[in-house]
Amino acid sequence: MHTTITVESAIAESVRVAQLRGIFDLAWEKTSRLEWKVCLPLDERPWNIGLLTGPSGCGKSTIARHFWRDHIHRDFAWPRDAALLDGFPKGLSIKDITALLSAVGFSSPPAWLRPFHVLSTGQQFRVTLARLLAEAPELAVLDEYTSVVDRTVAQIGSAALAKVVRQRGQRFIAVTCHDDVEAWLQPDWVYRPAESAFTWRCLQRRPAISLAVVRCQASAWRLFAPHHYLSAALNPSAVCFLASWGEQPVAFSAWLPFIGAGPPTRREHRTVTLPDFQGVGIGNALSALIASLWKALGYRALSTTTHPAMMRARQKSLHWRLRRPPSLVGRERRLKKLQHATTRLTAGFEYIGPALPRRLARLLLAS
Repeated sequence: MHTTITVESAIAESVRVAQLRGIFDLAWEKTSRLEWKVCLPLDERPWNIGLLTGPSGCGKSTIARHFWRDHIHRDFAWPRDAALLDGFPKGLSIKDITALLSAVGFSSPPAWLRPFHVLSTGQQFRVTLARLLAEAPELAVLDEYTSVVDRTVAQIGSAALAKVVRQRGQRFIAVTCHDDVEAWLQPDWVYRPAESAFTWRCLQRRPAISLAVVRCQASAWRLFAPHHYLSAALNPSAVCFLASWGEQPVAFSAWLPFIGAGPPTRREHRTVTLPDFQGVGIGNALSALIASLWKALGYRALSTTTHPAMMRARQKSLHWRLRRPPSLVGRERRLKKLQHATTRLTAGFEYIGPALPRRLARLLLAS
């Protein structure tokens, strides 16, 4: 892909145009002309993700329209008075839709029932990515990528997007003036029109996310309750933990004593990651950390979940053992305890990973 792109437009003469020419000593030309010599050797090797980046006016959008006009995203039409789920292609199953939404970091089933227009800007960004991947399985090009969202949302969202694009074997090109997404999006190639510079990149680790975890009061649940996929209720006997990124709370996990025969046990009660930080494994990491705390203190750590994304993550993890495969609760003893699970698939897991150092576990529990 090696070509010269030229854009010309006639200059309509007027008094103001003449004044401007005089003030800035501009040439008396009849047309305005811009030219880019572009070389994109994209057939040299396989790739999944590309990035066109640079300052406004450097030609990013013009180049994207020249090479991928039929693949550039244009605003989707969303049903005004229906759930956002109904905006996805008719042939897509509910399982496929929810898997896509979860994969791009929008793992909030209650919010999936709302119309698109009532979502926050960050949520709309994630939903748009999910639908774009659904409707453009071969190649999707998104201009003004992340331009309307907070930079934290942009970075976390880029990491989530990169993961799902590669898992699905798709191709995605981001066109943006925000080069802070590069380390999170991990593109296979980058083109900077302002410098006429094309670079192949090696896949690297995304930037680390360092979380501070402390024991917290149950009052912290208020921030997270609206985003839990099952219930906003919190058991008053729960032991609660809060994870923060810098000064920003990002995730919450609550655990309960497990009443029953056998060794002392704790079970996971609620774990929630705020929507802007979903898609990069924060909730699973916090859950595993607290489970390792209980293990260090001599407890078994159990968890029952109905969230498909959490089920998939734990089934792949070496730190969790599947105790009960995804199924409807069927035995009478379970029916009495888990009335809510009679109509949804749930799966039971036990933490078998490493334990925290005992001293650290005690400090965290006492914090």
